[in-house]
Parts: sequence; structure tokens; C-alpha cells
Amino acid sequence: MKTFNVPSIYRSPLISAVKNKRKQEDRLKKDFTPTLLDLGSLHIYLARHFGFCYGVENAIEISFRTVEENPGKRIFLLSEMIHNPQVNDDLEKKGVRFMQNTYGEQIIPFDDLTADDVVIIPAFGTTLDIEHTLKNKGIHTEKYNTTCPFVEKVWNRSEQIAKKNYSVIVHGKAWHEETRATFSHASSNTPTLVINHMKEAKVLAAFIKGELPVEGFYEVFKGQYSTGFDAEKDLQRIGVVNQTTMLASDTQAIADYLKQAIMQKYGLNENNIHEHFADTRDTLCYATNDNQSAVSGMLEVTADLAIVVGGYNSSNTSHLVELCEEKLPTYFINSADKIISSDEILHFNFHEKAEMRTAGFLPHKDPVKILMTSGASCPDAVVENVIRKLSGIYNSEQAVEDYIAFFT
Repeated sequence: MKTFNVPSIYRSPLISAVKNKRKQEDRLKKDFTPTLLDLGSLHIYLARHFGFCYGVENAIEISFRTVEENPGKRIFLLSEMIHNPQVNDDLEKKGVRFMQNTYGEQIIPFDDLTADDVVIIPAFGTTLDIEHTLKNKGIHTEKYNTTCPFVEKVWNRSEQIAKKNYSVIVHGKAWHEETRATFSHASSNTPTLVINHMKEAKVLAAFIKGELPVEGFYEVFKGQYSTGFDAEKDLQRIGVVNQTTMLASDTQAIADYLKQAIMQKYGLNENNIHEHFADTRDTLCYATNDNQSAVSGMLEVTADLAIVVGGYNSSNTSHLVELCEEKLPTYFINSADKIISSDEILHFNFHEKAEMRTAGFLPHKDPVKILMTSGASCPDAVVENVIRKLSGIYNSEQAVEDYIAFFT
């Protein structure tokens, strides 16, 4: 796989050494057991896969190169380049300005742009309307488009099934930048609907099977379907694609549920289901799959707690937290500074969308066993800082240095 020129401040000698050793031992990526860092009274189990993915590294490289190649020019990002506070802060310090927030609310009007400005499209992609707006202003974004190739793969698959007269069901969060972009691209070719979770999928299935009056569809899914969506006609042939950072298992479960509804409605079987349901399994992102599978493998280890590191508005990170929370106490932090002391941690409750302070998060035992992973937009350096902060609590700093030497 291609390697990227990512600023060294995001790299970690410890994590790089661990990942390289695991890659050499498991080139086919079949072993999802975690890596144990035995730091004496502290045992840290690192997930097999975590941190920057292909799309994130590509976006970071392009963004920082854009700054270097355009001295003196105004440089804008349509929104956060990725959902990581450190990376976005670093870009802002270099003079890059964000035009919208995560929810698509305008910070800098498009009318302020001129043809001499540089505009970077973030890793999530953007809508066709925004693309047209920029083009009409004479702004060329091709060189500065950091859209993840796996997001574009979803767009391409949507276009392919649209040509076969399927409607598209997008499993995603309607407010998320990637879902807004995918919805825009899909709905330009075919009727499109966004659903967020299995509860909505079950309601949609009831409309498909005629168990609920079709007139109610428009109120239940208000704001989630494309202009002119005809629930009676457009739900007869469907395909499910996803926001690539959702739980892969949830996307597959929703697709399977809707598939069964279609089979019941039209009396189909596996041999002829394609008449009404498109196979779109190939839209699932490899990094999302790997990171989630690695967390499942990590959770096979008996531990006291889990720490998940990443941006608080990162969808893929929140799903890793969700998986961990099913098994043991889990703390979602975005930096080592959130570990205030050996007794107290400041962490994010993504259900309530707020930070909370917890005392006594580290048990009084020997050894303390901690599972650790991070989101796809989290620099490895941040994870190493968390490990070093914890090792300081247990007076095992030298053990970290010994592991760097051991793995290299």
C-alpha cells in the first residue's frame, strides 16, 4: 500500500515499531489479538489495528502540501479536514480557514471567495451543489481534493445500481459531512433515503411490506429523503450503501433486514432477490472493518477497563467506544491531558455529547489491565502520549523505552 508524507509530529516511535512488527508477523491480517505491553504493574493491550487509515493519511499529506505550495494565498477547507482536533488546529495555525462546521453551518460565506483562493475538499467529500458553487467561482479543486477513495467507492457503487433502477438507502448519520456528500451524489442519479439505525430500518421495512400506510412515510422520514421520492414506487427496488465510518456489522444487519422484507413482499428467494435488491456489500471500508474487528479481538482479553482515543466528533471512534462499552468500563479521551491524575479522568460521553469527570477510574490492583485503541483520524503520537502518561502513574517509563528498543 502507498506510503504518505505525514508530518513527523503525528508519528510515534513506539506505535510504529509495534505496528511494523505485527505486520511482519501477520501479513495477511488474520490475527486480531492485541499486542501486550507489559509495563510491570500496568498491562496495556493495544488493538491489532487502529489509528490513521489510508484516506486520512492521504488527506493530511495533500493538506499540508497545499499550504507549502501556495505561499501568500488564502487557503480554505470546506469543513474539518478530518475529525481530529490536533490536526485541524495545526492546519489553522498554518493559516487554513474553515468555511463550515461539522454540521454544514456556514462560518465563512462562499461569496467571500475569489478565483485566486485555494479551497481544499476534506476527506469526507462534499456535495455536488458546493462543487458547482466553487466551479462557478473559477476555483479548481481537483488538485486539492482529499476525498477518501473508499468514500468515492460508495458514490460509484450508488451510481452503478442507480443505472439499474434501484433506489439507494444510505446507512449513516444525516448530519455527518460524509453522509451529506453521499446523499448528494446518490440522489443526483436515483431516489435516495438516509436511515441511521435498525429502529428506522424496521419502520422502513413495515412501509415496504405494506404493514404501515404509505402516506405516513413522508412524516416519519421527513428531511431524510430526496426531492420527489415516491415511497410506493421507489421502495420496490433498493440497495443499501453506508457512511464508511458506521459499524460494519450494523450496516450488514440493516441490509439483511431490508432484504428479508423485500423477499417477503415479493415472494423471492436467494436466486431471484436481485430483481428487487442490489448486492452492495463491497462498499464497506476496509479500515473500518479492520479497526472494528481488532476491537472485537481485543475484547476477548480479560481487562479492567478500556481507553479509546480520538476526536469527540469522530463517528468511527464513537463506534469503537460503543463496542467496548458492551463489555467493560470505557473512557473516550482526545489527549493524554484528560488523564488528570491516578484517580481522575476527564472523558467524553458521546451519548450525552458532553465531557464528564470520573474519579477512581484506575482500580487498586496489580497489575491493572487496560485495553486501548484509537480512531482512524487519531495520530499515533497521541496514543503514545496516553501510554506514557499512564506509565508515569505506575513509574514504568523506562519499560516504554525498552519496548521501543525491543520492537525495533
